[in-house]
Amino acid sequence: MAELAPTPSQTVGPFYGYALPFPGGADIAPAGHPGAITVHGHVYDGAGAPVPDALLEFWQPAPDGSRTGAPGSLRRDPVSGAVIGRHGLDFTGFARVPTDADGHYAIRTLPPGGVPYLAVCVFARGLLHHLFTRAYLTDADDPLLTALEPRRRATLIAIAETERVHRFDVRLQDNGAHEETVFLDFP
Repeated sequence: MAELAPTPSQTVGPFYGYALPFPGGADIAPAGHPGAITVHGHVYDGAGAPVPDALLEFWQPAPDGSRTGAPGSLRRDPVSGAVIGRHGLDFTGFARVPTDADGHYAIRTLPPGGVPYLAVCVFARGLLHHLFTRAYLTDADDPLLTALEPRRRATLIAIAETERVHRFDVRLQDNGAHEETVFLDFP
């Protein structure tokens, strides 16, 4: 009997790192916007080591609560067809950013309206399926947060380093010293 070749969801990536990141993928906010904030952090594996080849996607509503966003994430060069990224003028509500060699990522965005969090999707080596979580910019009275015990709740709350800079680390597994980030199950 012939053995079938594994598909991407049956193998350890990072297939996504080849074509999915794009220029300006971390810039949700328009360039130079005075209300822009930075959300950054690291992705860690079960041993507490940084994951240098993870990919994170962020979704959020605009500051006014609208969820339409603007197109522009995958503009192409009209001559070569190559992806040239965003034009930097519109709020898109979406970011896609890889981690660097130290497992670090950073996005520039605007505070979300109507909800206290950014929706996050994590792709990383060793994961057969992506993971969903939330990065709360405040410790809000939110149904998900209030349902969690304090240690688990803390894994979803970004730490305000300054008024405009928040740190949100993603831990793929509990390593004894740090709790695993709470991940959401969508049926």
